[in-house]
Amino acid sequence: MKSVLIVEDEKMIRRGICTMVERSGVPVEMIMECQNGELAWEILKDKEVDVMFTDIRMPKMDGIELVRLANTLPKPPLMVAISGYDDFSYAVEMLRSGVREYILKPVERDKIAGILKTLNEEIEGKNLRNMKDKDFGLKEVRQLVERPVIDEARIQEIAERYSEIFVTEPYRVVVAPAGSFKDVIDGVLFENVNASDVLVLEEPREFDEDRFEELRAGASDVHTGLVELRKAYKEALERRKRAFVECRGIKSDDDIKEAPEPLRVQAKRLVEEAALMQRLQLVGTKREDELDEQWGKLFTECKRGNLSYDDFEAALTDFNDNVKKIYKNSVTEEAEEELKRLRDVLSLADIDEYREALMEWIMKLRGLILQSDDSEGKKKLKAAVEYVEQNYMKDLNMAVVSNYISMNYSMLSYLFKQYTGTNFVNYLKGIRIKEAKKLLSDTDMKIIEVSRAVGYDNEKHFMKTFKAECGVSPGEYRKNMQRQ
Repeated sequence: MKSVLIVEDEKMIRRGICTMVERSGVPVEMIMECQNGELAWEILKDKEVDVMFTDIRMPKMDGIELVRLANTLPKPPLMVAISGYDDFSYAVEMLRSGVREYILKPVERDKIAGILKTLNEEIEGKNLRNMKDKDFGLKEVRQLVERPVIDEARIQEIAERYSEIFVTEPYRVVVAPAGSFKDVIDGVLFENVNASDVLVLEEPREFDEDRFEELRAGASDVHTGLVELRKAYKEALERRKRAFVECRGIKSDDDIKEAPEPLRVQAKRLVEEAALMQRLQLVGTKREDELDEQWGKLFTECKRGNLSYDDFEAALTDFNDNVKKIYKNSVTEEAEEELKRLRDVLSLADIDEYREALMEWIMKLRGLILQSDDSEGKKKLKAAVEYVEQNYMKDLNMAVVSNYISMNYSMLSYLFKQYTGTNFVNYLKGIRIKEAKKLLSDTDMKIIEVSRAVGYDNEKHFMKTFKAECGVSPGEYRKNMQRQ
């Protein structure tokens, strides 16, 4: 316990209670005392107090008013009322105000010690939720939702160890895209579990209906006990998957309607190999309308419930694996990183949002494929190389060149490497070092003059770059050339 405040107008009684607290056997870091409610209130406004013993009848501000004010604090102390009067009405009023104990004078040492022990246990229980133990416990409990496989014995072990800390009441689990619950203060939150946030809400708390729909969230049935958390999570996850394809929040299996068997059989053709290969091959053609139509069929059948989330995810996995093989010369590092993010399907709210992101990615890739084959694109790349060769001595970067040839910066970055065999920075550096060698061997220009003549304003940077490329300093290179 960090602090105890004793409020009593009679000095001898006040000092006596201080001594009893000191000898109670409960460790207390700080014992404070004052003689009336006004002084006590100033202390409470300035410091967090764990436990306050207060007399009822005092000058300036009595104990009843002090307790009322203390209850307005963000973290009010645990309060014990002390009175010289066996007045039932006082006791009732104080207990209604949140006072934990009501004791009569003369105060007994054992009574103080017993109360302090009880209150200290309560404080320690509360603190446990905010200490490192809880952080560690969260990591342990997280395994129940995060690990693909976990044996029953481990589930029981975690449940027994942390059942007093987490989800002590009946609860629901809610699953939504990662980042959805940043402003939620109730419940236990596991962030970024397989691209989703997992929120455990104790009953009877209700999640905002509009927000639930907006997030396309999935919720479990009501469960009890930490041992059922994994089951609850799986329920919520399956409903979240259904919510994703149907573009709505789902709380119960009653909200789910199965499509007729004939429609599901027909829709299954869209995830067969022939349909998958057709969608892949269309990416590299100019048949944009047909490409959009074929992908549109897949998304539409999912939204209608004729294709399951698992069917949809399998089709996307197949596409992701094969698109890099078929168009390996066109999938840039940046494009591959974006594709990796799209593998986390449930990181997006619903299938409409996913469709927009995927089709944007496909159209970018398609542009790269077609532009790299296009003669006009090759003319622009030739112009870019010529511009670099003619302007290497200037303050040059790829943004300048992309503006000069009117080509998207990212596209130029990819196509320039395809065209020259190296990236823009290395190509420019190669030309500058080549020209520097000529000047060092054919002229008497100073090193700093050579540096500026080939586009390096900073002589030290030039010398460092030259040595890294050539293995010798510019001065050493010049001497070697003069010996020949």
